[in-house]
Amino acid sequence: MNKKTISHWKIKCAALVSHSAFTYTILGFIMINAVIVGLETYPELYTSYQNFFWNADRILLWIFTIEILLRLFAADNLGSFFRGKWNWFDFLIVSAGHLFAGAHFVTVLRILRVLRVFRAVSVIPSLRRLVDALLMTIPSLGNILLLMSIIFYIFGVIGAMLFQNIAPEYFGTLERSILTLFQVVTLESWASNVMRPIMAVEPLSWIYFVSFVLVGTFVIFNLFIGVIVSNVEKTEPKKDEVGDSSEEIRALRKEIRELKTMIHNQSSKIN
Repeated sequence: MNKKTISHWKIKCAALVSHSAFTYTILGFIMINAVIVGLETYPELYTSYQNFFWNADRILLWIFTIEILLRLFAADNLGSFFRGKWNWFDFLIVSAGHLFAGAHFVTVLRILRVLRVFRAVSVIPSLRRLVDALLMTIPSLGNILLLMSIIFYIFGVIGAMLFQNIAPEYFGTLERSILTLFQVVTLESWASNVMRPIMAVEPLSWIYFVSFVLVGTFVIFNLFIGVIVSNVEKTEPKKDEVGDSSEEIRALRKEIRELKTMIHNQSSKIN
């Protein structure tokens, strides 16, 4: 097979893997994989149809393997394919399914089947941008986490000093105090289970709890949300860039049509 033929098939393959129908088909198989993995959690069902689940997993694994091979073949070269972190993720998840295909790795294989569901993120561009934005927030969250730790420590020490004798199960030690504050900051039953029993003994204790909720929940969480939203906006493609790309595509299509016309005219002259 010469280079021209290989190049021709590469173009065909690239058009296939970039087509929306191909993407939706793979997404459909990922959803089927998700349903099968969920059904396996029912012991009676899994025991009765163990062969079906095993065969279905093998079929799905080879479907995903063929998909990866098609994307590898469609890429310009191996380097360009593995420059994408999501390509790395897909390749490792699918490869691990083949590497651990043994009787001693049943648990590992079942976990890998669950991880294949996460491939829906790599297939859907909007989800990829969202995950990229969340990963971008990790360096920015360092200072926020430090501030949150300081606030928790200060309020934890104060809570242990004030309520150690009133509610030792909640504020008996610094560790219990911080764990209680974590429950308070989640707003899960903090008023009825924590604050009101203490208020029955110390009426002014509401000042401590309300001030912590205001600082810990509304201020700190809003900082988290602000950083995440900011990074999501950074990952969103700009309208100008989308418009420029569309113009370039239209220009390329026009040039291709002109080249086809020139080649056709030349062929007619030769004939």
